[in-house]
Amino acid sequence: MLKLLDCNNFWSPSGGGVRRYHLEKMDYYKSRSDMHYVFVMHDNKTYTEQIGENAFVEHIKVPKVWGNWEYRYLVRKKPIERVILKHQPDIIEVGSPYFMPRIIHSIVKKNKLESKVFGFWHADFPVTYMRRFLEKAPLGLANKGEQLAWQYARKHYNRMEGVLAASEAVKNRMEENGMKNLHFSPLGVNNVLFHPDRRNTGLINDLKAGNSDRLILFFSHRFSKEKGLHVLLRAYEMILEMLDVPPALVFAGTGPFESSVRQAAAKYEHVHFKGFIENKREIAEYYASADLGFALSEWETFGLSLVEALSSGLPLIVAGEGAAREHVESSKAGLILDEVNPDQLADAIVRFSKLDRYKLSENARKYAAQLSWESCFDRQLNIYQRAIEANKRMVH
Repeated sequence: MLKLLDCNNFWSPSGGGVRRYHLEKMDYYKSRSDMHYVFVMHDNKTYTEQIGENAFVEHIKVPKVWGNWEYRYLVRKKPIERVILKHQPDIIEVGSPYFMPRIIHSIVKKNKLESKVFGFWHADFPVTYMRRFLEKAPLGLANKGEQLAWQYARKHYNRMEGVLAASEAVKNRMEENGMKNLHFSPLGVNNVLFHPDRRNTGLINDLKAGNSDRLILFFSHRFSKEKGLHVLLRAYEMILEMLDVPPALVFAGTGPFESSVRQAAAKYEHVHFKGFIENKREIAEYYASADLGFALSEWETFGLSLVEALSSGLPLIVAGEGAAREHVESSKAGLILDEVNPDQLADAIVRFSKLDRYKLSENARKYAAQLSWESCFDRQLNIYQRAIEANKRMVH
């Protein structure tokens, strides 16, 4: 029986893609009697929760990150060392670059464990967290910061048995920067829940407000600059002058610039602020009922929400970098921006209004139907089993 343990400093109870990944993974393993699965969840107290015959959540007490965050970063090895020694995993998957790689390597070495350590590249941090945040700094600090981050990544990840990346574009960038033992491992989507059949006629009629020609635009991301919020708000002002019928624009989410969304909803008749929609069925209805969605971040490593949109038959306008571009190029289910700015986005929305939306919707669904969570974790498990088998052959 193969034993797998997941640990991740990116886990948050209110998080997005990483949280969804781990919840789906727990669902996958809790019904498998042939596997021993453990997820290490950072919490406000320490206890063991059994979720399946051989599946467990090990809650460990970890302080919250300072500030208004739900993250709890483990920086000491003792709490997780006890869990690892208790379960003796064959595979340890490290989901974040912060502290975890060093901690796990140290535990494995100290206790002379045979555990194989893999990394999952949930965040392309040399680019997203270094270059992006330093891009306006002087003296070439953005480039220097990115190079230091790649140096850190090579030091800790090239010691691992392998590293999984959810996007070919991101994997290629990792290879270009000296990362080794890489595996392409796309994430999945619940393509039963996120399905065109979730289309809600009543919701559509409410949003179209008596005009069947009104486009329904849907933005379901964190309200932040990196997600392109302000670009979309400015583009909306512009398309009011470019289209005969003002589109409905629905915002679902929360974030640091929620006030900007509220102001737009107060100012424009057809802008709607729905807040954070926790119910998955409700968000699936919005995806299936809208005409057009957006993925304007250039820093996506996979983009779970945009694949949920595609699975629902929702075409997208996306940034010209990262996983968003990769999905739309492969699916032929939307438009790609050369540059994420209000002018290009407004022009793209107008171009979209003249396209065959039904064909784009069919393309979206056909593409996303290939991506299931089961196939995602089957692929991962195959990678891990091959590593264990290769090690056994070397021993013998």
